[in-house]
Amino acid sequence: MQQREEKQLEASIDALITRVAHLKNSLHNFIFKLENEYDRLTWPSVLDNFALLSGQLNTINKLLKNEKTPSFRSQVIIPLLLSPDRDEELAKLTEQRVPVFSHEIVPDHLRTKPDPEVEEQEKQLSTEAARIGPEVAQKQIQTLNKLCSSLLEKLNNPREDRESESAAMRQNKQTHNPADTTALVAAVGFGKGLAKCRPPGPGGVVAPGQPGGGPMMQGGPTLQQVTMAGSSNQQTGMGPVPQQQPGQPGKMPSNIKTNIKSASMHPYSR
Repeated sequence: MQQREEKQLEASIDALITRVAHLKNSLHNFIFKLENEYDRLTWPSVLDNFALLSGQLNTINKLLKNEKTPSFRSQVIIPLLLSPDRDEELAKLTEQRVPVFSHEIVPDHLRTKPDPEVEEQEKQLSTEAARIGPEVAQKQIQTLNKLCSSLLEKLNNPREDRESESAAMRQNKQTHNPADTTALVAAVGFGKGLAKCRPPGPGGVVAPGQPGGGPMMQGGPTLQQVTMAGSSNQQTGMGPVPQQQPGQPGKMPSNIKTNIKSASMHPYSR
């Protein structure tokens, strides 16, 4: 009977080691992808890796809960030999993670209870949970359920509904300021609010020392300069004469013709 139980224990341990090895390989591959192929990794691929890990964990749990699997809680592990020297066989079995089985390492690897820090945190959480009364806890649960229900409704809504809601929000949102529009129309149509410029000096030229004789006013001729130049040319008839190109008969400008005609009609001319 004892030999049968020992064989059954060994078989269950071998099956558990195999399942854990598969889980370890999956974790190793997933970590390698996260560290080296993160730029090409897609969200569906990440979900597939999580699904694989979840399935392997469920398989281990089923194996542990199986009726044929002996209860490992009743099995006690006792270290028979502790040595500060390096153990090559142990290092090979643990993939160089535990090279020495000494007094310092045994309490960590054979621990059956959480770390003292974790136990302290669990005590604090249990104390805080005990302080909250059942009514307050029920209200918090209801609030959380409402938030989760509203979030699920938004996620389950069709895409068209979400797009229509966003389009309606964009249409109702005001995209201009009426006051700014009115001020712009008044400035363009009536010059309201524009800075007044000082008119140039006599002759259409602004002296450098006079106010308003900035670089913009000292440049090309202004509108007043062009108008005065045109009026003086019409009075004196001394407008610019176009140059005659070679090979073409000369043509008398119209202003010279007008001056000759007016001179012939002068009473003192012969």
